[in-house]
Amino acid sequence: MEKKPAIVAQRLTELREGIHISQARLAAVFDIDQPAIFRYENAQSFPPYGVLMQYAEFFNVSLDYIFGRTDQPQGMLYEYQPRMTEVDENMSAFVEMCFDPKSSANAKLREAIMQIMREQRKENK
Repeated sequence: MEKKPAIVAQRLTELREGIHISQARLAAVFDIDQPAIFRYENAQSFPPYGVLMQYAEFFNVSLDYIFGRTDQPQGMLYEYQPRMTEVDENMSAFVEMCFDPKSSANAKLREAIMQIMREQRKENK
């Protein structure tokens, strides 16, 4: 991931100033030197991972917010939808096992699921 010192510095400053806490007080909370906070907020140095995690936890924001990937402090919201990479024998056997072969409705549903799996496989190639 590309480091964006300017946006990170801006966000760190806004977070601290938003709750009216001094750099010295925040440094004491994080158990680091106050000049380090100054350097991070002025983009003179980039905070290490541990410090970024402390900011995220202390201010209850996501790292996505700190890095400027989103303007929503709670972070990027998305729905993870994994794709099937292939229809293998185990998955086909599992689908077959889930449906009663005597039911015509189940047979149609089973075939629809198998078709979706085949289409997903084609899309992923």
